[in-house]
Amino acid sequence: MEPVNGASKVKVIERLRSAGLRPTRQRVALADLLFREGDRHVTAEQLHEEAVRAHVPVSLATVYNTLNQFTRAGLLREVAIDGAKTYFDTNTSNHYHFFMEETGDLVDIESDALKVVGLPETPNGTRISRIDVIVRLSDQ
Repeated sequence: MEPVNGASKVKVIERLRSAGLRPTRQRVALADLLFREGDRHVTAEQLHEEAVRAHVPVSLATVYNTLNQFTRAGLLREVAIDGAKTYFDTNTSNHYHFFMEETGDLVDIESDALKVVGLPETPNGTRISRIDVIVRLSDQ
C-alpha cells in the first residue's frame, strides 16, 4: 500500500474521527485518494481503479461500503443519475450539476447561476432537506 504522507494522514484521520468514523487503514487510504485533490465527483468504480493503481488492497465491495459510510457521515454527497449511475461528490454544499451525456462527466453549476422558485408546500411534519438539479448536456 502506498503510504499517505504524515501531514496528510493526520488530517484524514482527524476528518474521519470528527465525522464519527473509526480511521481504519482502508478508510484512511480511500479518504486520502478522495480528498487530496479538492472537490470532485467519483464513482465507486473510478475510486476502486485509483486504489488499485495506488496499491491499496481493497475490494470493489469495500469501496462501495466506504463511500456509503462517508455519505451517511456527511463527508460526501450522493448524486444519482437515472438510478443507474451514482456519483459521490466531495462538495457537500447545496449546489447543482451539469451531466455531460457523451462523456458521463458531472460538473458543478455555480450556485448563483440557478434559482429554484415556486416550491410546493411540504406535508405536515416534513421539510425540504435538499433539492437536486441535474442539467443534461449533449454535443450539438
